[in-house]
Amino acid sequence: MAAALLAVVLGAAAVACTTGNAETQAEGPGGALGGAQAAPSDVVLTTGAARQSPGVVAAGGPGAPYNYGPTVMLDGTRTRMWWCSQYPTAPPPGDDILYAESSSLDGPFTGPGGGVPPAVLSGNPGQFDGVHTCDPSVIRVDGTYYLYYTGAAGDHALGNAIGLATSTDGLIWTRANGPIVAPSHDEHRDNLYGVGQPSAVYLDGWFYLMFTDTTGRDAGWNGAGQFVLRAKDPTFATGVESLTDKGFAAVPNTAAPRMTSIVDAFSADLEWVDALDAFAIAHETQDGTTVTFWNRDFTAHPYRALVIPGGWREGPGLVRRPDGHAPASATDPCGRVPFDVVRATSLGDANAPTDLRHYGLDVVGIQGCGDRERALGVLDGYAMPSPVRTMDLVVDGKLVRVDRRSVAEQLATHVLNQRLDALDGVPVAAHLASGARALQAPGLGMGLLLDDGKLWPVHPSTVAALNGSAVEAVSAAQWRSYPEAATLGR
Repeated sequence: MAAALLAVVLGAAAVACTTGNAETQAEGPGGALGGAQAAPSDVVLTTGAARQSPGVVAAGGPGAPYNYGPTVMLDGTRTRMWWCSQYPTAPPPGDDILYAESSSLDGPFTGPGGGVPPAVLSGNPGQFDGVHTCDPSVIRVDGTYYLYYTGAAGDHALGNAIGLATSTDGLIWTRANGPIVAPSHDEHRDNLYGVGQPSAVYLDGWFYLMFTDTTGRDAGWNGAGQFVLRAKDPTFATGVESLTDKGFAAVPNTAAPRMTSIVDAFSADLEWVDALDAFAIAHETQDGTTVTFWNRDFTAHPYRALVIPGGWREGPGLVRRPDGHAPASATDPCGRVPFDVVRATSLGDANAPTDLRHYGLDVVGIQGCGDRERALGVLDGYAMPSPVRTMDLVVDGKLVRVDRRSVAEQLATHVLNQRLDALDGVPVAAHLASGARALQAPGLGMGLLLDDGKLWPVHPSTVAALNGSAVEAVSAAQWRSYPEAATLGR
């Protein structure tokens, strides 16, 4: 009886959070549908350094019959991954979101401390996501992790919707109230999936959310298609704009008609590539993962699509920075962009996708730091010598001068021993002097007061001692009395 019940539950989970037609082919290099009929660019990107993992990089623990739909984040010295699976021990029976981390893209990915990957989000009985939570997309903005995911209360027609949860560590999550995006019901097709498979990016103060909606007006005959909303509110409750064939336009709410699909695909992933000044969408096609490029307004293709070859079974997860941007090369940040994905490569015992593996290649020979704005985006998190024997650290599009090299090394994702010309002429926004005041407030963490008069949240907290800064305990009200700047640290 138990085995039979488990088989029924596993089958139901596959119906709830997969589209049932994963091998959709992109329509040409641009992969555009409906209103987004931009012609492909003639600009061909040069690629090299193709790579793949020697084997499976991540899997759930005992009883996890499938593993797919990953979101992958380069977070300091760790590569962090959340994906869709199912644990018999995680109630209620249904899809769970698992978590693991590694020092390498080739794994092995394990739970914190080297254990079995834990389930960090499961069904919430009685709510819209009462049975299934799947298809995670995680970004981090100003110290808060945002998890966008597919939720379903069961397996009834069009039952999927998109939910949001937040966290301070990426492990313990607090759900927002109700779904933030539901099916638009523009048109009902044979595919009854509904809304899901979200992918989030943070760019210029906007939260971008790409997702599947099989009821969207501009979806394909089989429900395939990817739609985009953006808002400065991460919950998408206010100030929502929807992508149209003429760019973004304000809409009353997230249920506005889905007029423009940007790629003919299910289970796609989105990132912003600072060095190319373009969005990139990873989606599966016959030969592997196709990466399709759009300009900032999704009105034109600035480059021809490229393909990361190799076997696959279900949706790629792009390896991204915490804000959903493409990482820069550690050795050649202005001339090379790594494109890496983790994707399911086989069908397991439950006839659902599993065996997560890593594939990648580099785009080479570009001028990624050709202007100041692009250079500051590409070099976010980089530290390098300043012209005055200190260190310059790029943080959220600004240049922060740091007195102590040891502090800059602690705060940076990459440290260069030679200064890049791309930063010449960029003004210093703030100066982190030795012994700068360090404030700590209950529930708000630690921040450093710099000479611009702003409080810069910082982590890890050991930076204060490294900088020779005495820590002052303050109230939350005192903390909030200072203008808050971007977060320093990884």
